[in-house]
Amino acid sequence: MEIVVPIIAAVVGIAAGAGGIFAYNKKNEKGGKDKADDLVRKAKREAQDIVLSAKKEASAITEKNQAEENERRKEWKKTENRLAERENTLDAKLDQLEKKSEKLTREEKELDELKQEVRDIRTKQHEKLEKIAGLSKADAREKLMKMTENDIKQDLVGLVTKEQKEIKHGVDEAAQAMLLTAMERMSSEVTADRTVTALKLPDDDMKGRIIGKEGRNIQALQRATGVDILVDDTPGMVVLSSFDPIRRQVARYALERLMKDGRINPSSIEDAVSKAEREIEKEVVRAGEDAAREVGIVGIPREILHLLGELKFRTSYGQNVLLHSIEMAHVAGMIAEEIGADKRIAKTAALLHDMGKAVTHKIEGKHADIGAELAKKYGMSDEVVHAIAAHHDDIEPTTPEAIIVKICDAMSAARPGARNISAENFAERMRDLENIATSFPGIDKAYAISAGREIRVIVEPKQIDDLSALKLARDIANKIEATMSYPGIIKVNVIRETRAVEYAK
Repeated sequence: MEIVVPIIAAVVGIAAGAGGIFAYNKKNEKGGKDKADDLVRKAKREAQDIVLSAKKEASAITEKNQAEENERRKEWKKTENRLAERENTLDAKLDQLEKKSEKLTREEKELDELKQEVRDIRTKQHEKLEKIAGLSKADAREKLMKMTENDIKQDLVGLVTKEQKEIKHGVDEAAQAMLLTAMERMSSEVTADRTVTALKLPDDDMKGRIIGKEGRNIQALQRATGVDILVDDTPGMVVLSSFDPIRRQVARYALERLMKDGRINPSSIEDAVSKAEREIEKEVVRAGEDAAREVGIVGIPREILHLLGELKFRTSYGQNVLLHSIEMAHVAGMIAEEIGADKRIAKTAALLHDMGKAVTHKIEGKHADIGAELAKKYGMSDEVVHAIAAHHDDIEPTTPEAIIVKICDAMSAARPGARNISAENFAERMRDLENIATSFPGIDKAYAISAGREIRVIVEPKQIDDLSALKLARDIANKIEATMSYPGIIKVNVIRETRAVEYAK
């Protein structure tokens, strides 16, 4: 392309000169011939100069392109040489690898042969030893194991006992420090709140007004509240009987209002019950909101707050369930903060763990399962749902927050004065403890002491050795955990002793 441009320029110059001569001749037909010849020669010289210049430029461009082509050929040659060298190197390495592989194969084969020789020698030695000792391999192993067991049994018992004491000492100290810190920061009075189910009458005439003519008033009151009202069982008292604590509380408020007003008739009864229901509804909502506000939890759905407020009128072994839940939430938050768990999840689950008790008289099932289903229904997180469901070991707790809720529940219920347990339940629990202990072989006697917080088991020393005593204590504790429901912890104390008695005469 660079050669063609000067040639085109020369041709264009020649054409332009010829055109100029032609135009000049046409315009000046009468001019002299010499002058025209001069112009023609001048145009030819200019055209020759242009062509010569174009040839020189074309020659220079051709030489330059030839030099570049030669340079590229040299580079290509060098690249080909490098590739050839690399190919030779790779071939050499492959040859080395093949030689090494063959060598390894030979060595592996030799090693297998040596192993087989060692096995054969060992087998022959075992056979010779069995002939010399008169014992088979299995008999010799059993005899050696018994000898070794007898030699190290006492050492093993001592080591296990020492390790257990050290571990228990360290764990107990850490747990005690953590729980003491939490209880120090959250100290409350020992209370055993009861829902009032009996009202004192101001006079005997009031009993007649409550009953009404032919029992109309008391029947209207029972229909409106759904509560059984007993006026003749206790002198000077009206007893309210219902499984629903909310209905019982409505009846109480309505009766108090009616006795204060003095006018008791079906119409005033209906009005008093309606006002009592509205008052209880407000009190329930306010109690739920106050509880959530007290423990510092926001964002709880209104339906759950309503269920939480109903726990104000529910007791468990004489312990108010709402106060129990609030106390648990405070302690759970402190423990979660100490161990690095999620404080909000622990406090929320602790506060809501017993909300299923608000509807156990309406829905069948365990209160832990009901509470977990309600929490899931109203959009609580999976961690909170799991902690509620696992706080009574119905399922295995798998999160730190769930374990915290379980610990706080046991701690709050087990503290002195928190609950009132009947003598019948106490005696039954003591019997169950002793029966569980005596169900194991080798037990001589078993006694439940310290209000059921410790079980002492005396074993037959000939049947149970020291190592077996450790295992027996663990087995009894596991069975108690699996079959009984109890607050706090129970200490299993296995006692084994051998007495040698002789008389000097």
